[in-house]
Amino acid sequence: MCNNDEERPEQTAGTRSASQAVDRALSILPLLARHGPSGATELARELGVHKSTVSRLLAVLEKHRLVEPAGGRGKYRLGFGIVRLAGATAAQLDIAAESRPVCARLAAELSGTVSVSVLEGGYATVVAQEPPTDRNWIGMRSPLHATAAGKVLLASFGFEALQDALDRPRQRFTDRTVVARGALLAELTRVRDRGWAVTQGEFEADLDAVAVPLRGGSGQIAGALSVSARGGLLGPADFRSVAAALTRGADAIFARLQHLSSP
Repeated sequence: MCNNDEERPEQTAGTRSASQAVDRALSILPLLARHGPSGATELARELGVHKSTVSRLLAVLEKHRLVEPAGGRGKYRLGFGIVRLAGATAAQLDIAAESRPVCARLAAELSGTVSVSVLEGGYATVVAQEPPTDRNWIGMRSPLHATAAGKVLLASFGFEALQDALDRPRQRFTDRTVVARGALLAELTRVRDRGWAVTQGEFEADLDAVAVPLRGGSGQIAGALSVSARGGLLGPADFRSVAAALTRGADAIFARLQHLSSP
């Protein structure tokens, strides 16, 4: 009897072949960065593979706009997709760097942990946190429906993107997690109307949070600024004043980002 936990030879070979193709495709990008526009023959020589293999890899990279034709001589150069990816990364780094001083001030003022989160792969990912704590949240991804920062990001979605998000199953983390579509949609409407979101023990039972939108240098919502506290230190009586303080902080971060992007 075949053990299902063991890889079949053909599966192993297929996995190796796919990994090798990915490795070769990615190897093309630094070659184009180093040498400039190059043809399949030159790239094949550099990689030690057949020209037809490189041609297939270039077609895949071109589909994803990572490379593009350079003139009519069969040469390729790096595509605009590289710039788009680099720009997204640079924007996140700018937000993290420019928000830290403001987060530190707010953390002292509000006696909580202040974080900046951005949308990444359908999750809210923390890119800045003040003050540093035993639990480092930076890089942590949290669900949009169960966190204050996530609700702010979710509320910023356009109609189609929001409907798609609401159609997906949602995990219940505590008995207070909002998972019903109608209830979540009603809450997101309130977030839009008042300009801030809250969670009370919805992701972790003893963790409460308030969050507001954070605009990037272009003025579009680029993330969420939030404060969290445990043990009931952040309650409903505090939400409105805390949201106001966070909004002032978000405006200060936006001003720093605008100054950074000005010529």
